[in-house]
Amino acid sequence: MLWVVENHSLPRTAAFFDLDKTVIAKSSTLTFGKSFYQGGLINRRAALRTAYAQFVFLAGGADHDQMERMRKYLSSLCRGWNVQQVKEIVAETLHDLIDPIIYDEAASLIEEHHRAGRDVVIVSTSGAEVVEPIGELLGADRVVATRMVVGDDGCFTGEVEYYAYGPTKAEAIKELARSEGYDLDRCYAYSDSMTDVPMLQSVGHPYAVNPDRALRKEALARGWPILDFNRPVRLKQRLPTLSVPPRPALVVAAAVGAAAATAGLVWYASRRKAATVYAG
Repeated sequence: MLWVVENHSLPRTAAFFDLDKTVIAKSSTLTFGKSFYQGGLINRRAALRTAYAQFVFLAGGADHDQMERMRKYLSSLCRGWNVQQVKEIVAETLHDLIDPIIYDEAASLIEEHHRAGRDVVIVSTSGAEVVEPIGELLGADRVVATRMVVGDDGCFTGEVEYYAYGPTKAEAIKELARSEGYDLDRCYAYSDSMTDVPMLQSVGHPYAVNPDRALRKEALARGWPILDFNRPVRLKQRLPTLSVPPRPALVVAAAVGAAAATAGLVWYASRRKAATVYAG
């Protein structure tokens, strides 16, 4: 075993997990691209670009500027989308798309933290319509995710109410610590991205999982343990004990942005822009 999860009964503690490339092998948002296309929410061109974006994401991830462009683009793209339709599409395809790409190592860690009496919290920049069902699938106790405004007509207005990214993730964790009584010095956090350094810094036991180049360098400099997860596996095939009754996975921010499944447009545009700049 590459990690040690100590058992402490008091005070309360938690393990905070980033989602994409930390718990699952792909981008949770981009993975639903084909499903949203089939559901009529995006066109064929967007679906193809989403597939390309998944490749880009797996190859190198996203830096701060790319994430910011993605946020602005998606907030306008999802305007008018019916929230209930988005939830139904995610529910119908969740097991087929997400179950096969959950890291065996991450599932084992989640199980170990629960056995140690520790809460498990998924903290993701993706929207809650995507993250909450995944959290329930994993048996997470809570979810922190991006939230967008929903109008009286049940559709996204295009405005971002809460963006779970960078320092905001750390703030959410500290707020949870205050409300739930977590001792952050005895808590754990896991992420693959340099943008999550504030989250990792906020706990006593930070771990870099499949880190991007910048986070790997930072982790080595700070002496943070580095874990390599590389065995995606279906939960029902290897962890029947992880299937616990669904719990409300709503916390500081939980409610939206499944529009992020079309993030491919932003990824594609940003890569083309970068190529143009370098060519110039």
